[in-house]
Amino acid sequence: MSIQSKGRREAKKKLAERERNQAEANPAPKAKVEPHAELRDQDRTLLAGIVRRDGEWVLGMNGKIAGETTSAARVLALIMRAAELHERNNTPVRLMYSDALKDAAHAEVAEQGIDFDAYKRNLAEELSVGTKSAAVTH
Repeated sequence: MSIQSKGRREAKKKLAERERNQAEANPAPKAKVEPHAELRDQDRTLLAGIVRRDGEWVLGMNGKIAGETTSAARVLALIMRAAELHERNNTPVRLMYSDALKDAAHAEVAEQGIDFDAYKRNLAEELSVGTKSAAVTH
């Protein structure tokens, strides 16, 4: 064993401890995900959900991301529409959403000078026109 081996061991220990301390002090930034809505069937199976991630509203359906937008009104109206479609097909569902999502959606449509129900009707018309035009092209 050489005279310097103890010094090298101690230096490695100090370096490892310093790296550990730096990693603890500066953790890798995580994308903050806040759940805001969920649509569940009678068996409590998750059908759809809305989260807010990095300032965007993310709509997930069937375990996959269906879309992302900065519009709280759009995602809330879409998940409400999905709930209505399930109910029309005799599938009872339960939709729960946060006050933060509701408030953001209502504030957004108020800036446009309409109420949320009018926004939902306009979106439903927009989506049904898109469906009709897609059906004509196929």
